Formats: sequence, C-alpha cells, structure tokens
Amino acid sequence: MAEGVVRDDSTDAEVNEGVHQRNVGGRKLSWRTLVAGRVDSLNIEAGRVSHSHGHKSKDSWRRTLSLAFQSIGVIYGDIGTSPLYVYASTFTNGIEDKNDILGVLSLIIYTILLLPMLKYVFIVLWANDNGDGGTFAVYSKLCRYAKVSMIPNYQPEDAQLSNYKLETPTKQLKRAEKIKEKLENSRVVKEVLFLVTILATSMVMGDGVLTPSISVLSAVRGITSLSTIQRFGTDKVGFTFAPIISVWFLFLTGIGLYNLFKYDLGILRAFYPKYIVDYFKRNGKQGWISLGGIFLCITGTEAMFADLGHFSIRAVQISFSSMVCPAIVIAYIGQGAYLMKYPHDVSNTFYASIPGGGMYWPTFVVALLAAIIASQAMISGAFAIISQSQSLSCFPRVKVIHTSVKYEGQVYIPEINYILMLACVLVTIGFKTTDKIGQAYGVAVCLVMLVTTCMLVLIMLVIWKTSIWLIILFFAVFGLIELLYLSSVLYKFKEGGYLPIVLASFLMMIMAIWNYVQRHRYMYELENKVSSESVKRIMDNPKINKVPGIGLLYSELVQGIPTVFPQLINNIPSLHSVFIFVSIKNFPISRVEPEERFLFRRVDLPNYKMFRCVVRYGYNDVNEEPAMFEKHLVENLIDFIQHEHLMLGGSLVEDASHAVTQTVRRQVVGRSAIYGEESLEQDNAVRVSSGSIVIDDLAKPYEGALEEVQFIQNSMHEGVVYLLGETKVIARENSSLLKKIVVNYAYDFLRKNCRQGEDVMAIPHTRLLRVGTTYEI
Repeated sequence: MAEGVVRDDSTDAEVNEGVHQRNVGGRKLSWRTLVAGRVDSLNIEAGRVSHSHGHKSKDSWRRTLSLAFQSIGVIYGDIGTSPLYVYASTFTNGIEDKNDILGVLSLIIYTILLLPMLKYVFIVLWANDNGDGGTFAVYSKLCRYAKVSMIPNYQPEDAQLSNYKLETPTKQLKRAEKIKEKLENSRVVKEVLFLVTILATSMVMGDGVLTPSISVLSAVRGITSLSTIQRFGTDKVGFTFAPIISVWFLFLTGIGLYNLFKYDLGILRAFYPKYIVDYFKRNGKQGWISLGGIFLCITGTEAMFADLGHFSIRAVQISFSSMVCPAIVIAYIGQGAYLMKYPHDVSNTFYASIPGGGMYWPTFVVALLAAIIASQAMISGAFAIISQSQSLSCFPRVKVIHTSVKYEGQVYIPEINYILMLACVLVTIGFKTTDKIGQAYGVAVCLVMLVTTCMLVLIMLVIWKTSIWLIILFFAVFGLIELLYLSSVLYKFKEGGYLPIVLASFLMMIMAIWNYVQRHRYMYELENKVSSESVKRIMDNPKINKVPGIGLLYSELVQGIPTVFPQLINNIPSLHSVFIFVSIKNFPISRVEPEERFLFRRVDLPNYKMFRCVVRYGYNDVNEEPAMFEKHLVENLIDFIQHEHLMLGGSLVEDASHAVTQTVRRQVVGRSAIYGEESLEQDNAVRVSSGSIVIDDLAKPYEGALEEVQFIQNSMHEGVVYLLGETKVIARENSSLLKKIVVNYAYDFLRKNCRQGEDVMAIPHTRLLRVGTTYEI
C-alpha cells in the first residue's frame, strides 16, 4: 500500500482554531503533546476519505440511458395502465354533457403536468438521500441534519463520514436554525415526524398490495407469476419488462393519435383550463366526487421517488419526460376524442377505441401483460423502503438480498414478497370489483403524496434554506391540490377507502412496537453500561484464563462496555487473547464507504489486548461474509495500531519547529490513505498546518507496533469466535397492562418469528456462542 503525506486545505477554519488553541503564550508544543490526548479516541480513523462517491458519481450517458430503459419496465407500469380505467371510474353514471369530457380531460392533463412532471420529476427527486428516494430516505436526511432520531446514538465522528455531510445551497439562516432547534428539542415533534414517516411508509407498502389487485383483478395467476419472478431482482426484471412496457406506450401513442385525427381534433381545447372551471360550475358536488376517479390517472407516481435508489435522477427524468408523459397524455386525449363521438362507450373506453384491422387482440395481449407488470413499481418500492426502515430499527429483521452488483439499491425481500402476494389474492377475492379497490387505492396514493409534500417543506426550510415565498408557493399549489383530491377519495371511505387505512394501521403498529422496544432496549444498555473501573475489577480476577484467538462480542451500544460482558466473564471465566467489543451502528445514510466503516478505541487494560470497535453501515450496505468481515476488521485494527504507535512513538522529534517526515514500512494492511488529525510544517515561525498525516512505507518500524501486529496476526490464525447476546426484553413489574402486552407478547412474538441476529450477519453457527440476558424496561 502506497501511502504518503497529503494536505487538506478544506479545513481552514479548523486550522485557525487549532493555531489559536495550541500557540498559547507563544510556547512551542511538541507533537506528542498535541496528539497524545486524542489517540485513545474513536476519532482517529473518522477522517478516512473514500475516493468513490456512490450515487454522487457522474454516470456516463450510456449507463444513464440503460437505467432509463430499465426504469420504464419497473416504475411506470402502474401510471401507464391507468388509461384502462380512468374515464370509466370518473363517469360512473355515464356522460350527460359532452362538455364534461373537455373538463375531465383538462383536469387529467394538468394533474399529470403539475404532480408527476413538475412536482416529482423536477423537485421531489432532488430531495433524495445520496441517491435513494422514498419517505424513509427523506426522514433519514432530516435525522442526520437535525438529530431527530428516536435512538440517541449520535457521535461527533458521524459527521465526518463522506456521505454524511450535507451540501446547503445558501448561507446559514436564522429561520433554519430556529426550526432545527425546535425539531431537536421537542419530543412531540420527533414523535409526530416519526409517526408521519411510518404512516407514509405503510401506505407505500399498502400500495404494493392494491396495485396488483386493481391491475390484474381477473388474473390471480398473473399475481402469482409476478411474485415468483421478483427474486431475479430489479436489474433483470427491468430489462425483461422494459420492452413490453415500451411497446405498450407505443400502442397508447399510436391509438391516441389515430383517435384524435379520426374523431375530433377539437378535443385539444382541453388545454385551456377554463373548461375545468366550467366543469365544476356545471356539476357542483358531483364534479368534486368525480375527482376520485380522475386522481387514478397519476397512481404510481410515488414509485418514481420510492424506486429512485434502483436507478438515478437523470434516468428517471429522461424516461418520464421523453416517453411516459407524452404517451399517457396522448392516450387520454385520443380517448376523449373518441368519447366526443361515442359517449355511451365510456364504461369500456380504451378497448372500444382500438382501431379495427386486427389491432384489437395484439393490443389486448400487450395491455394484459402491462397490467401484470404494473404491480412491479410499488412492490419494488416496498422492498426498498422496508430495507431502509429495517436498518433504522423500524422494522423486524428480514432477509434482504441485493440483486445487482452494478447498481446499488436494487433489493429483493423473499418474506415480504410472498406476504404481498397472499395479501393481493385476499384483497382481490374480498373486493371483487375495480371500483372498490380503486377507491382504496386513491386514498393510499393521495396520502403518500401529501406526506411527501409536507416533508419536502421541512427539507426546504431546514436543509435547502429556500426562500419562504417559494415554500409557500410550493405548498399552496401542490399541497392544496392533493388536499382537494384527498377530500374526494375519502368521500367514499365506506366503499373501499378504509382498506389502506386498515393496512397502514396494521403495518404502523408493527413498526411502532418494534421501534419502541428497540429504543428502550438501547436506552437500558446506555444507562447500565459497565464503567472502566468495573471492567478493571472484573479483569483483575486471577482465575480468568486466556484463550488463543480473537473474540468478538456484539452489541448495539456505541458508548461504553455492554452489560452482557460481566455476565459472560462470571459464567465463562476465560477471555480470548484479543478481545473486541463490536458495535453495529446503522446510519441514516444510504451507504458508508468501506474505508470509513471501522472505528477503533483501545480499552485501557495493560495486560489485555482489548478494543472497542464501531462498525458503521448505511441502509443500503450489504453485510459481508464472515471471512471478508474478519479480514477487513483485522486489517483496520492493524491500521489503528500502527497509527497509534506513529502518533505516540518516541522517535518523533519533540521540537514542533522541526519538520516531521516519517515513513512507515508497508507492513500489512490498508487499502487507502489513513488520515490523521494534523501535521506540522516549518515556515519561519511555528504553526500548525492544515495538512494531514498519512502513513507511507516505514523504513524503520516501531518495535512495539511490530510486536503487537504480529500478535494480532497470530491470533487471527488461531480463529475468530463470535459472542452474541441473546437478549430477552420484558416490561417491569409496575408497568401498565398495555406496555406488558406490547413488550412481553407483541414484541416477543415478532422477535421469535423474524430472522435472528446471527442469520442477518451470516455468523457461522460452529463459531457462535450465545450469552443470554434479560432486560427490564
């Protein structure tokens, strides 16, 4: 590994502050004095910078166009098949006045242009979290910026992650700081924000049930087939479905243009919004009720944001603007032109408007395939959102399979896939007609869109620091439109609108119970962590035997020694020659760069090689196989030891006015540069530079470092044993009956019937030792 001395001129403010602190009274401070207090800290490796940028990297046009093509098959099947039923759902009692066709078409056109095109394609997509979209990604972004997470495991080193930093387009504003302070200090606001987030998340998962039901109501076999092919992943499914959906959009465009020129070019008057006003004047309450049917023209819009992690912003923008939007607008215009001449065919507008000459059956086959594929969009979105929520302790553990090596964020969850399939079949059997399912579907989609609008307002206020007038304009236009549509779809609550509320309530209950107990479990560990003095007393026991090898004790606690450690020593009075407390920490970001994954700190016990390690993951990161995980952990541990000896080594000069140049022999490890906190440079006067120390080839290594590195390597060859706490959480005796039901029964049922920690982390059972413990919360 080639490593050298580098400079980082991006931290001038920190440097100036450092100079002020260190040149006290004109005294020269030695390097050892400057850094000695910092070595035993998790922040040594916190500044390791990755050279990859994940989602932020600029995609080539070839890759972008490839992703745009895939997105057609994954995202737009739902919104693309809406021309099959929108007019029928709107004119449920037939067409009494042909001018109503112009009014409805005008509403459809401007609804598509304002919500999917303007709001989502050009605004909402930019609220992504390092390339990932959906309600949970927005919530994660807010948690990272305003610290509104329900679990208090924030560390100062977190902000040094390359994907953690937020770019703000304007200077600090007092308004943003006040709102941020309010968010951080108000528990009520945190709870409301969390509940709204899981509500929207539950609605998206509910969409994954309703979309297949309404799209392929008469083809239960189609639902089963769709669920079966999900396991191949978005990459393969996208390339498989994209040609079919592309042909479908070509059919829509061709049929629409044919009907427009054959029946009534005057239908283009619908672009004049005056017909919307006339429509409501003429129909009054009935016109307002009909908005529930019109809203179905944009179902599936949220999939553009929810599935963003599977693709890229530019790919989604290209595919929707160049193919999807023109095709569906032309299709609605063509159907409107046909209805101007044949208004009695409104209940079967699409198929009745198909030209003769052998076009009917090819169109029917493609339409059926497109209807089946339409379900893919929200199902893929449900997978992505569940993966995100699970990583942030808001959903029970399930198996997440990353299906693409090339494109991060493409996931498949087997358990959820088959649960959705079963739920689709049950909903289809229970509701039987598209009218009732359509009402339910409208409620779910509209609520998700409204929540997205509200959370985007927070993003604008706190992170983007947008002008208050633009924020008011944004909510006045999009928020009021969505509220109007929501009021209409809720009017038929008893006729099917209750279904998404029931589904969302059930999912919210699961997520809330899991998060509640996980949060209190973490707080219990934090309040009862073992002090350094207690650890020293425990380890002074002469009966403790040293076992060859490396022991890894897993815990979610990132601040201190977990309570399970004393219990382990009391029951098994032995300790591995190298013992590491491993804390798995999930971050509210999409991914953590591999070079920044591990943070180490030495536990101050002279006769033991004991360390604390925080292993950091984003919600799209893949858990490594045990062999690779062990290799990377030991490599980074050796990096830490070498760096520690470099910073505290006795061969370093004491005089800070002398330029320091040290080389370190390429001993073991490290795949990228290791950045320290400061380096010294002479420039006529003593000063602390803005550079960073980086280890290169050591010509003369420290003896202590070599000896310890060799010991670590020998221990690695002896084998690695995983120690996992088998924690049972129960409610205290004086708890309320509701809390006992939630903790002792509901949470316990979820815990026992979801995947266990060793399954998620792929820990080999032959090297696993469980340590049982009980927490009372």
